[in-house]
Amino acid sequence: MYSAQGEMILDPMVGAGTTLIEAKLLARNAIGLDINPEAIELAKKGLRFKHDPPSEQEARVGDARDLSCIADESIDLVLTHPPYMNIISYSEGKIAGDLSNIGSLPRFCDEIERIAGELYRVLRPNRYCAILIGDTRRGRHYVPLAFGVMRRFLRAGFILKEDIIKVQHHCKMTERWRPKAKKDKFYLIMHEHLFVFRKANVDEDTGRLRWSRAID
Repeated sequence: MYSAQGEMILDPMVGAGTTLIEAKLLARNAIGLDINPEAIELAKKGLRFKHDPPSEQEARVGDARDLSCIADESIDLVLTHPPYMNIISYSEGKIAGDLSNIGSLPRFCDEIERIAGELYRVLRPNRYCAILIGDTRRGRHYVPLAFGVMRRFLRAGFILKEDIIKVQHHCKMTERWRPKAKKDKFYLIMHEHLFVFRKANVDEDTGRLRWSRAID
């Protein structure tokens, strides 16, 4: 919906490379970055297949907070799935700067805002940036991680086009948490948010859309 064959897609936290594989299947060019070298090796391995029509995908080690290797307004679509703070530590604390080692919501959102600023810079005007993110629980409380992330993208200048709810049941950890949820009287989290943001055109009047300023 948001890209065409031959256009350039960026996933700045590409993990094992799902975005790159789908880009290849759909004949989109793509760049995938990840701070974890092991993830990049998995992504490269996943791309070892032939597909027509041909397109180009590149996976390399990089930090989403510094996209200086990518020119301003050169990307047609951003699509990424960040870690959910330290719910799963993908590098087990071994890689400095890995977002999956951050356990503080304010600090995590500060880093996300740095990433959002870079994504805003490299994205072409009137194109889209899609972020898949979920929430978590700590103790007796619900942690609205997704809405913290959404707010930081709005502060970076993006406009929210869609909030698509991805319903998910029977996840790997569902049965582990079900008895505790019944005992302590809370609901299991069965959804994620796919926020689709748009970068406005330079001459576009976005004053009425930038309601995010009011919540600052």
